[in-house]
Amino acid sequence: MHPRRLVHAAVLILLIPVLGGCSEAPAQDSGGALPPEQAAYDVLYYDLEVSVDPGQKRIDGQVAVHALVEDRLEHLVLNLDRRLTVSGAWPRGAPSDSHPVERREDGNQVWIELPNARAPGDTLRVMVAYEGAPRAAPQAPWDGGFSWARTPSGAPWIATSGQTEGADLWWPVKDHPSDEPDSMDIAFTVPDSLVAASNGRLRAVDRASDSTRTFRWHVSVPINAYNVTLNAAPYVRLDTTYGSTSGTPVPVSAYVLPSDSVDAARALPDFLEQVHFLEDTLGPYPPRADKYGIAQAPFLGMEHQSLIAYGHDFTTGGVGYEAPFDVLHFHELAHEWYGNLVTVHDWKDFWLHEGPATYLEALYAEHLRGDKAYHARTDYFRRQIQGGVAIARASPTTAEAIYHRDVYYRGALTLHTLRHVVGEEALRAILRRFAYPEGTATAEPSPYRHVTTDDFIRGAEEIAGQSLDAFFEVYLYQDSLPRLETERSRGTLRLRWTGTGDAAFEVPVPVRVNGETRRVVMRGGSGTVSVPAGTEVEVDPQGWVLRQR
Repeated sequence: MHPRRLVHAAVLILLIPVLGGCSEAPAQDSGGALPPEQAAYDVLYYDLEVSVDPGQKRIDGQVAVHALVEDRLEHLVLNLDRRLTVSGAWPRGAPSDSHPVERREDGNQVWIELPNARAPGDTLRVMVAYEGAPRAAPQAPWDGGFSWARTPSGAPWIATSGQTEGADLWWPVKDHPSDEPDSMDIAFTVPDSLVAASNGRLRAVDRASDSTRTFRWHVSVPINAYNVTLNAAPYVRLDTTYGSTSGTPVPVSAYVLPSDSVDAARALPDFLEQVHFLEDTLGPYPPRADKYGIAQAPFLGMEHQSLIAYGHDFTTGGVGYEAPFDVLHFHELAHEWYGNLVTVHDWKDFWLHEGPATYLEALYAEHLRGDKAYHARTDYFRRQIQGGVAIARASPTTAEAIYHRDVYYRGALTLHTLRHVVGEEALRAILRRFAYPEGTATAEPSPYRHVTTDDFIRGAEEIAGQSLDAFFEVYLYQDSLPRLETERSRGTLRLRWTGTGDAAFEVPVPVRVNGETRRVVMRGGSGTVSVPAGTEVEVDPQGWVLRQR
């Protein structure tokens, strides 16, 4: 997802009154410390069915939860926004066998009493029926829910979002990034004038006598709950096939408004070039068994797995943010690797989603137009940093507590500086191997997995052949960036790192002396370089080293 303050100025002007004037109670935050009752089970599969009434802005749905019990379990505890009503829950059999349901934690937890306590190793299946008017997104995608919009022709245009608030805004779910189902079935029933697009592969479209159609989708790989998406409009579907570097032909489907279908068809080859670049850089496109998909959305964008939400009309080169390509699409696509293939176990490590996805923009600029374009991109990142906050945490946190634009830009520039420290070849190997550890691109079990910052550091150290603990301690966990103090006297330039706490921070510093760039070693956080009187000196002329300025 793109950071909130990167939207165009016109949207920024609208943002403050929209958020401030929202009279609804705020949505529950996603993640945080996992309650013991939810830690006691592992979700294996969801079967979600939702009927959507655009006229009334209401939904009516049910979800079957299949789970493996890992600790004694007397209640199945799910999350569901309190605006929605649970009409029944039954562990087995028919709805007439419904069991007691209790709302806790300000109504956002659904406690379903099991007929018998379950022991570790047991499996269970619970069906939950629910209904109501879901939260209307105050400012999608950053403040999410249902977007009930209209196309230029006046037709309903519906989309969901909820990365930081969680999927429980619109369906009953274990709302924590640490638990992904191995697979999922999704069915959306909408008026027959609309097309409902979602994750995975479309298996069937069933037409009913009440002027509705049900679109049935199957997700064959693990999926984070916030990535589950509904997009509905009178879409035109553009289909083709992409030849993955894995050798697998990947089905391609773009769901676009009829008025934009010609421009979308022109843009699609460029989008697939981005797929090819990311495959070359990181490994095969992860959900290739399902599809590469894009759905035109009434908000900026989101990395919904195998169906990117894209909020533009496909004209004038897309949304570039000063880059020579469509950054909006590229950034959300990069999350198929960093965010969807590898997902943080807890939001405290959220930078692992946004930092690499943002840094990859610079690598793509370099691929297209060389070194100058790469540094123009990292210079842009540097201008976006606000400072004053750490971008990783040591203990569990919620999504809203960690969400900040520096997660994107400080995260990206941390990788930029890591490239300076370990070299370009090693940095590229670090990014690729973290996405696909050796031998797992096609092997079982699935390469989809949960990760932590410590996993990333250990992998980087293995490839670089050096300790990087101090490097990451300063750049990720400190509130402020390090400072570089310089003093020139008697033919010597002295450099010293400060503001690094107790970390043995020794990032080398490039210094240009009379047009020649030297790499100054900073043993113990200090270094010197000879600069005779009258010589021209410039410290870090290309901006390789992330620091306070």
